[in-house]
Parts: sequence; structure tokens; C-alpha cells
Amino acid sequence: MAPATGESAADNGRDPVADTRRWVERVVIGLNLCPFAKAVAVRGQVRYVLSGATTTDALLEDLGEALLHLRDTPAEIVDTTLLVHPGVLGDFLDYNDFLDTADALVESLALDGVLQVASFHPQYQFAGTAPGDIDNATNRSPWPTLHLLREDSVERAVAAFPDPDAIVSRNIDTLRRLGEAGLQRALAGD
Repeated sequence: MAPATGESAADNGRDPVADTRRWVERVVIGLNLCPFAKAVAVRGQVRYVLSGATTTDALLEDLGEALLHLRDTPAEIVDTTLLVHPGVLGDFLDYNDFLDTADALVESLALDGVLQVASFHPQYQFAGTAPGDIDNATNRSPWPTLHLLREDSVERAVAAFPDPDAIVSRNIDTLRRLGEAGLQRALAGD
């Protein structure tokens, strides 16, 4: 599922956007890890953007463009954006550090409270977990990805869900029940 450390899309002939779309369809939606994702996917309101960035400065520029595009596009057309960046921040600790920079950009564009950036990475690791812990798979994408969300869409989705606080524990239970082999089967479409 995840590229090896240092592996780039060009190195292996894979299509990062196709990989990410497949992961969203089969894992995020297919396993119902995000009960809000299916509706926007079915309506075609998810924008996938491939960043060619190889430096954090270039990624920050791409992020700024993606944030402004989301701000300026009606939610009925694009409700959320996945900015896939295979050429930079392959190391999770570097990626995690970059999230503060991403949040600072949101604030500098006066989008704080309007848009937010969520994080997905092939090596995602929650504090207090081991690297191979299946719990980390809730935020493990095939490529480093910044997920741009509209705050008002998130608020509406959470308000409509009976018990949003239960989502995290339900996801962990699902992944623990499946295990790594089951997760790989889901990703493969089996």
C-alpha cells in the first residue's frame, strides 16, 4: 500500500492520484472510516490535485493555490481537496513538522475558521503507538497527502451524525478486526 521510504511515483511508474482515489474508494469509503466521505465522492465534489513539488517551499506554494481554489469554488462543485505530494515529505516526522507551516499558511490567507488541513501519510503514526500498529492505518494513505476541508461542511456533517465521537473508536475496532491482511484485501478490492 505505502511506497517505500524515498520512493517516488516516477521511480515505480505508479499514478499517485489513481492510488489515492482507489484508497479513498476502497478503504476510506469502503470500510466506512469516514462516514462523511461517500456523499461528496458520489456527487463528484472531491478534487484530487497532484503536486510536482520536490521542496517544502514548492509544496507550500501548491498548498496556497489549492486553498485559494477551494475558497473560490462553490462547495457544490468542489467540497474538499486532496493534495497528493509524492516528491516531498516522504519522511513522516518531516511531514508532521510541515503541518504547522500549513496551518500558518491557512491563517496568513485569512482562512482560519473557513478551511482546515487534515493529514494522511504512508508512515502515519499516532503518539503512543508503535510504527506497525494497525490503529495508525486510519490516517495512512498511499502517498503523503494534505486534505483540505471546508469548516462549515465538517460542522454540518458532524451535526448530522448521531455520535461523531464514536467514529475514531469504531475505526480502530474495524482495523483491528481486519488486521493488516484484511486491510490489504480491502485495498485490492477483494
